[in-house]
Amino acid sequence: MLDIKYIRENAEQIKEAAKNKNITIDIDKLLKTDDERRALQTKIDELRAERNELAKTNKKGKPTEEQVNKGRDIKENIAQKEEELEKINDEYTGLMVKVPTIPSPDTPIGKSEHENIEHFKWGEPTKFDFEPKDHIQIAKNLDLFDTERGAKVAGYRGYYVKNEGVSLQMALMMFALEKLISRGFMPMIPPTLVREFALFGSGYFAGKNFNENIDEIYKIENFGVDAEGKQNKENKFLIGTAEPSLLAYYANEVLDEGQLPVKMCGFSQCYRSEIGSYGKDTKGLYRVHEFMKVEQVCISKADIEESDKLHNEMVEISKELHKDLGLPFRVLQICTGDMSAGKYKMFDLEAWMPSRNGYGETGSASNFLDWQARRLNVRYNSKNGDKKYVYMLNNTALPSVRPMIAILENFQQADGSVVIPEVLRKYMPGNLGVIKAKK
Repeated sequence: MLDIKYIRENAEQIKEAAKNKNITIDIDKLLKTDDERRALQTKIDELRAERNELAKTNKKGKPTEEQVNKGRDIKENIAQKEEELEKINDEYTGLMVKVPTIPSPDTPIGKSEHENIEHFKWGEPTKFDFEPKDHIQIAKNLDLFDTERGAKVAGYRGYYVKNEGVSLQMALMMFALEKLISRGFMPMIPPTLVREFALFGSGYFAGKNFNENIDEIYKIENFGVDAEGKQNKENKFLIGTAEPSLLAYYANEVLDEGQLPVKMCGFSQCYRSEIGSYGKDTKGLYRVHEFMKVEQVCISKADIEESDKLHNEMVEISKELHKDLGLPFRVLQICTGDMSAGKYKMFDLEAWMPSRNGYGETGSASNFLDWQARRLNVRYNSKNGDKKYVYMLNNTALPSVRPMIAILENFQQADGSVVIPEVLRKYMPGNLGVIKAKK
């Protein structure tokens, strides 16, 4: 969400940003609606003041019939105007939540993901002197995944991780956490079941409220019980990443500038309905409903230069993680048409996956400036005494499944075994270096 004053002052740039991000919004209508609601609020305030003056007069003696009638008319008028204001405020908010952040000057202008630009590349696609297998066949031969029973128990895209696959998955998570902790990120295991405001605030709803036909989020239908034992009918949702939980940590709080920047890393289970991806990546485990992930989040003062520095720092950490694993990868700078409304600047990391004969996304790094902070109401006291909204950034350190796909496929051997990246071996039972078929 942006400040309405800022929107007025930069209306043409925001219209251009909406066009470039493929977002349909009528900025002129928004500004007109704002004028109408302000005028209506002023009228209500005037009527309340008139009502208060009338009440003072009535205290001096018994009110006349004319005064009684006038008081009743004012009361009815206020009620009518307040009803109008509620409707126009709903319309105003519905428009405001769609207003995009103006992207950074160096963000490529493009209509879709096909116009993203390769920003960095490391390593060369893996070549084999034997016929390589895909991760599903490798995992089946080594008894690491079970997708058939996973589908039986969990439904479409369900899976079990087994044997050395479990150790490998947890090794990836510990490897990422250890790296981030060493770089000054505070580790957290955040809630994965959250209230609605956390997802709206971080921008995971396409509009003002959850839309089951668009938003790739699981809503919990059963109701909880509060501390007093009463049924709580508040909506709850499963997170698709630790980002919403971490960003909401300081919701409705005012920090001191000296506390910034805040660096957090969260390990969590993640849940995504993938309703917008029906029919895509149906083979294998590239796109699943449930996985683990270590996420990076930074909160900075309202300074683009500082936030850019943090953004680059997070991307560099992700690049280092991929290099340490020995995975060929590239970094894409995302174009306007492939960015969501709130993003100022965005990069994706993609690892080489032989079965795709191409790169597959393993992470995404975004700078939102104050777009999320305004929704979550996170501010700080600046050194000059002003209260400002913080800037918020996030980045994937490592998810669980896709790097595992890349490791199994890139490091497979002719005999069917898989070599474990050296940096992960200390987390494996017995410092295991190779996963071999069971005898």
